[in-house]
Amino acid sequence: MSLVISIAQFNFIVGDLQGNAQKIIQAARDAHAAGARLLLTPELALCGYAAEDLFLRPAFLAASDAALGEVARGTADLEGLAIVVGHPQRLPDDPAGRCANAASVVRAGRIEQTYAKQELPNYQVFDERRYFTPGSGTCVFEVEGLRIGLLICEDAWFPGPARRAAEAGAQLLVSINASPFHAGKSSEREQIMRDRVTETGLPLLYAHLVGGQDEVVFEGRSFALNADGFIALRAPGFEEKLVLAQVESTQGAIKIIADVAPVPPLEADLWSALVLGVRDYVGKNGFPGALLGLSGGIDSALVLAVAVDALGADKVRAVMMPSPYTADISWIDARDMAERLHVRYDEISIAPQFEAFQAALAGEFAGLPEDATEENLQARIRGTLLMALSNKFGAIVLTTGNKSEMATGYCTLYGDMAGGFAVIKDVPKTQVFALARWRNANDPFGTGASPIPERIITRPPSAELRPDQTDQDSLPPYEVLDAIVARYMEGDEPIESIIEDGYDRADVERVTRLIKLNEYKRRQAPVGIRVTRRSFGKDWRYPITSRFRA
Repeated sequence: MSLVISIAQFNFIVGDLQGNAQKIIQAARDAHAAGARLLLTPELALCGYAAEDLFLRPAFLAASDAALGEVARGTADLEGLAIVVGHPQRLPDDPAGRCANAASVVRAGRIEQTYAKQELPNYQVFDERRYFTPGSGTCVFEVEGLRIGLLICEDAWFPGPARRAAEAGAQLLVSINASPFHAGKSSEREQIMRDRVTETGLPLLYAHLVGGQDEVVFEGRSFALNADGFIALRAPGFEEKLVLAQVESTQGAIKIIADVAPVPPLEADLWSALVLGVRDYVGKNGFPGALLGLSGGIDSALVLAVAVDALGADKVRAVMMPSPYTADISWIDARDMAERLHVRYDEISIAPQFEAFQAALAGEFAGLPEDATEENLQARIRGTLLMALSNKFGAIVLTTGNKSEMATGYCTLYGDMAGGFAVIKDVPKTQVFALARWRNANDPFGTGASPIPERIITRPPSAELRPDQTDQDSLPPYEVLDAIVARYMEGDEPIESIIEDGYDRADVERVTRLIKLNEYKRRQAPVGIRVTRRSFGKDWRYPITSRFRA
């Protein structure tokens, strides 16, 4: 027996039910023409992942049902092709009004079987128990004599569903997925699936979503494992692809044969995730382009390089807004970088506005020393100017704050936090430097080599809101700060445990105190791309008002 299976590793749009249905129909036609007899689509491909509270709207579920019927009718003439379509399934008898996270086997214009996901994740960015009722039982269907057991994403992270599919006679496991990216997630997935293969003795195909959806990114990189646990297929990451795999059966032994793409280094993955996140947020929401404040510092330089790789130079605008404290080298480096990337570049001095604000507040501030108030005025003037340009021309403002700043509140509410999309919100400052160096050594999207002037990377970071200011005047060294944030915020480690491992008590207590104090700021920050195991987004749900300090 020889069978070709295809995976539609595609970028589906939440709520675009007709568009997604047509995309599946076209994928089915292309797969059938390539000789495939089974097409796998990702989890909830028909409606997009994740539709969140749209799942609570009866009209949305009805439209999903109609789109599934459209797929069945639109592929009825594809003789011998079975299609696994991920979709929500209405459950009229569910007392909570929830639906099922389901997948249907569609063949010859008919829905042959429907399987409901059993294991519903409710951690990190997942809220599936809010929307879905868990299923039960198994789904094993035949394609040209091969018995295939169907799983949906989290089902394959637990032994039970795969074991039950094997007991029901499956010879091959397929898992359709929408598993959000974070650094290192791809290798983690492959290892977990290897556990399922080892336990059941069955080969496994893993069909994965690609694309950006608000704060999460799905990297694709669909794969397959043979029964011995060795990788048999790995699709490229962060790109749409109709993947083909040859499945051979010789005397009952199943073997998968396909191309295996290499796994790139960490910085390459992070860069691709940021680029895809920006491209899809801007494109799917209909913005004509993006603009940002270019300061001559490393954070805005990195965001500009990501934006150009994502959108092209013609859709990106950089604005330098110098204050009385802006160093000459900041002007020089900002101009240099804009020229390297061929973006529109403008300079708007904020000195007149700053003087006007100072004059307006002079009576109120009489006798009081200058402090962060005057610094924040400068940031807020810049935010106002950028938002005015956004309103006038329609481009979205990309903010440039990193995770280290978000953690400690080293950012200005309604100032540098003002904007529509926070590109590096989940990138720690130490990783910002690493990404800048990586991008200067690589040109993955053909937009230009070495886009970031070397001096931007090597000079001490500064907000330039007062004379001779540097970030380390107010914060511990970034190597220390980022390590504490990772352990306390991402890893939920106790303060005393971090101190026992050699970190200075004053640094640990200071950083963790700042994390708690600045929750009110983060709650008002724009959505940003998640690239770590835990971001300041849906992963992080802490009260603003709280007296717990451990």
